[in-house]
Amino acid sequence: MKTKIGLIIIVNCLLFIACNSKKGVTEEHEILPENIVEMNDSQYKMAGIVLGKIEQKELSGSLRINGLISVPPQSLVSVSANMGGYVKSTNLVQGSPVRKGQVIAIVENADFIELEQNFLESKTRLEYAEAEFLRQKELNKENVNSTKTYQLAVSEYKSLKTKVAALDQKLALIGINSKTFTEEKISGSIPIYSPINGYIKSVNVNIGKFVNPIDVMFEIINNQNLTLELTMYEKDIENVKIGQNISFTSPNKPEINYSAKVYQVGRAINDDKSVKVYANINGESAGLMSGMYVNAFVQSGLNSVNSLPNEAIVNFEGKSYIFVSKGKRKEEGKEVNDFLMVEVKRGVSSNGFTEVILPEKFSVELSKIVVKGAYNLLSAMKNAGDMAC
Repeated sequence: MKTKIGLIIIVNCLLFIACNSKKGVTEEHEILPENIVEMNDSQYKMAGIVLGKIEQKELSGSLRINGLISVPPQSLVSVSANMGGYVKSTNLVQGSPVRKGQVIAIVENADFIELEQNFLESKTRLEYAEAEFLRQKELNKENVNSTKTYQLAVSEYKSLKTKVAALDQKLALIGINSKTFTEEKISGSIPIYSPINGYIKSVNVNIGKFVNPIDVMFEIINNQNLTLELTMYEKDIENVKIGQNISFTSPNKPEINYSAKVYQVGRAINDDKSVKVYANINGESAGLMSGMYVNAFVQSGLNSVNSLPNEAIVNFEGKSYIFVSKGKRKEEGKEVNDFLMVEVKRGVSSNGFTEVILPEKFSVELSKIVVKGAYNLLSAMKNAGDMAC
């Protein structure tokens, strides 16, 4: 009896262990690593899986750069009154078109009258000094006068000649032509002229306001010579060369592609590791204005890189992945296809292909990559159990 009871206990223990072992095996088959997805043959066909290889392709990358539209220094002018004064009149507002030589404001100041007076008086004394110089010169030739008298006449004549020339230049600087006024036409008002063709960018005066010589009354811009001022970073600067064509769009008209040609690349790196790049806009620039922000695209050079079709690379939680086939295996009498999800880095993209930067020790030659159906595999992994065996 004791022997029979002992045998029953041993058998029950063995059955218990066998059941637990079987149960453990079943659970092991159902639990997969997070980076593995499996499909049976029917699911494999429905997902449209196509395998391929990583290819070496010459890709030309497109580098995006932020920038703004600007004008060269000669196309942006600040207008001031060289001697200052009160604004007597102006009828310009921001955006008003102006021509070179057009009167854009009238400024008045009593100092203008004094300057014109000094010029006319000095000019009159110069005429007398010139006549006296010529007379003393003839007398000196005939030894009628002393050399000292002649030298004094020469000195007075040259001194007044210099003074008149200097006053003439001062008048020209403030916009007064010394040939257009006489003793009867002295004026305390001067015109302010536009030095270029263009548009008024800013107006900083009003009638009756006193302006100093250092005050900017108007800013005039010529939009015919627009340029791009782009900001690139040190690591990307080698992709841009003088003479290279770039494309860009403006935020207000993103559907229009403009082009420009690089004419200057900065030779100094700023504190934020950026470098300035300048380009002339090609062709029509309608709708573009100075100060407008743009998105520019620079084509980088051709490089032979590891690449895959764009659809072979999927995004998940902010990272990029590809799926690598791990072959087939048997599970409960059925064939199952296993795929390993591998994180990669994206490089340049061109013509439907994207450069992939692979992890270390990744075998390019031996690996079969899912080039079609990768998103279906990603869906299967997200919904584990819906498509899994």
